[in-house]
Amino acid sequence: MIARVLDGKALAEQIKQELTQRVRELTGRLGRPPGLAAILVGDNPASQVYVRNKRKACAEIGMASWLHQLPASTTQSELLRLVDALNRQAEVDGILVQLPLPRHIDVLAVMQTVDPRKDVDGFGPENLGLLAIGQPRYCPCTPLGVQQLLVRNGIEIEGRHVVILGRSNIVGKPLALMLMQKAPGANATVTVCHSQSRKLAELCHQADILVAAVGQARFVQSEWVRFGAVVVDVGINRLPDGKLCGDVDFDAVREKASAITPVPGGVGPMTIAMLLHNTVESAASLAADGPRR
Repeated sequence: MIARVLDGKALAEQIKQELTQRVRELTGRLGRPPGLAAILVGDNPASQVYVRNKRKACAEIGMASWLHQLPASTTQSELLRLVDALNRQAEVDGILVQLPLPRHIDVLAVMQTVDPRKDVDGFGPENLGLLAIGQPRYCPCTPLGVQQLLVRNGIEIEGRHVVILGRSNIVGKPLALMLMQKAPGANATVTVCHSQSRKLAELCHQADILVAAVGQARFVQSEWVRFGAVVVDVGINRLPDGKLCGDVDFDAVREKASAITPVPGGVGPMTIAMLLHNTVESAASLAADGPRR
């Protein structure tokens, strides 16, 4: 068996084409395009690339974007004042605070300051709480991208056993909450594993759908995957030779899985597409309700 490769790059382009029409409609109704404000603190090279790609994607679909680049020495109070100012700017529909932040800044305090209706990353406690009770406003972008990759490729989720390797607030926990919902594109039986899980390989081998999000290069080996499973690789790691790879041993696992995502070109482009989706949804919602004061 050679697995079907789930092309996240092509699907993300399709979604951006769909969003372009919605942006055009909203622009006509609002008299301005939907807008995303990105905050980058420090000079982390990877973060700079991520923010640049997100702003490029905004431009491609006709959205406005602004970058607030701050030095690593920025204090927490200075950052919170900027976030509060963006909360009150009517032309800003979404606020993206690029992680990681410098160690002296409390990430939770920043997330709590972002207006929940502009929290298009979906990381704030209000939006995660709404997801937990089954009333999601904005789902975190990477888990939403994973779900859309599966749904739009015709992969059944309902009733299947999904094993998620990783329990982060960014991927593992919200994805588990999403896929266990009694809702279309969900209704799965979900197991969340982590570094302290016993018999980890055995747990992964039980999966109908295995999602790897541990941040360790080629961590998931072929023998961890049962024949016919669907494998979603969320990881992105740089090898000593400079090449990128995921958390899954792609070449070996591809011979056993029925479908698999590549790295790069899998979940990564979908994450950006879902950020655009959430920002467009925020623009439509704020237009209907008026900005929070």
